[in-house]
Amino acid sequence: METVVSGIRPTGNLHLGNYFGAIKNFIRMQEEYNCFFFIADYHSLTTHPTPQDLHGNVKQVLVEYLATGIDPEKATLYIQSDLPETAELYLLLNMNAYMGELERVTTFKEKARKQPNNVNAGLLTYPSLMAADIIIHKANKVPVGKDQEQHLEMTRTFARRFNRMYNTEFFPEPSAFNFGDNLIKIPGLDGSGKMGKSEGEGNAVFLAEDPKSIRKKIMRAVTDAGPAEPNAPKAEPIENLFSLLKVVSTQETVDYFEEQYNTCNIRYGDLKKQLAEDVIQFTTPLRERILEVAANEQYLSKVAKMGAEKARESSAKTVKEAREIIGFRSF
Repeated sequence: METVVSGIRPTGNLHLGNYFGAIKNFIRMQEEYNCFFFIADYHSLTTHPTPQDLHGNVKQVLVEYLATGIDPEKATLYIQSDLPETAELYLLLNMNAYMGELERVTTFKEKARKQPNNVNAGLLTYPSLMAADIIIHKANKVPVGKDQEQHLEMTRTFARRFNRMYNTEFFPEPSAFNFGDNLIKIPGLDGSGKMGKSEGEGNAVFLAEDPKSIRKKIMRAVTDAGPAEPNAPKAEPIENLFSLLKVVSTQETVDYFEEQYNTCNIRYGDLKKQLAEDVIQFTTPLRERILEVAANEQYLSKVAKMGAEKARESSAKTVKEAREIIGFRSF
């Protein structure tokens, strides 16, 4: 069975984009692959060296992973910092990572431009840490977004380099996991781009969000003056609203508003009211389950400990063998 590794940074609540873009596919993958899903709390320090509530953010992601259907009995679900072997492999990989190649990484240059007063070594060596997360479990596949493709290619580079330097075939070269038609991209409410926390709180609908807040956000979503003629192409903000409608509403509802738009009878206020109610209907069971899981501290502790133990079975073996290949041996 092939091994899949994927992580998510603990930067707060998960939103509909996370749910449809990754979590639903994780739920499917855990039935077909040997999956390692981790909460990347080390990674969060590269941009937020003094996070306001790191533990709380980690807990929230753990809760929402579990509440949405990640099964700790089927997949290995763990917290990155619970695995000291990751930090050791990260160090070993950094010894053979070159400044020039790290400085050329697109995301490093973008982050350095955005946070000029916090260009830290962790930010520079982010690809090494990501590589450690992946190859520590000898992953074959990694689900990655467009912005992470360069990092995955560097992971392949680091694996090849290790194998070449030590004349071994120890680390496999992982490839990108292709979701194909299963990947649903959820647009944001700001009229452009995808749903995400980095675009501002008003851009995303969170899984645990209360109905009042959801209504307020969706009613403020960007629109335009309406179609100028029948069957006119939709502007991006309007297409975004219809994309959300197609995800959470019935086909009958979608068809009704499509017809209203194409005949120039659309009232965006009515569209947004319907969308808000359908989003609330969709998220309510998730929100209730999230609250239920969050209140069960004993279960969360059990899951975190079990995940760490399962992950260490794989990681401890990898690091032990990597050390021996390099030449670290006990006297």
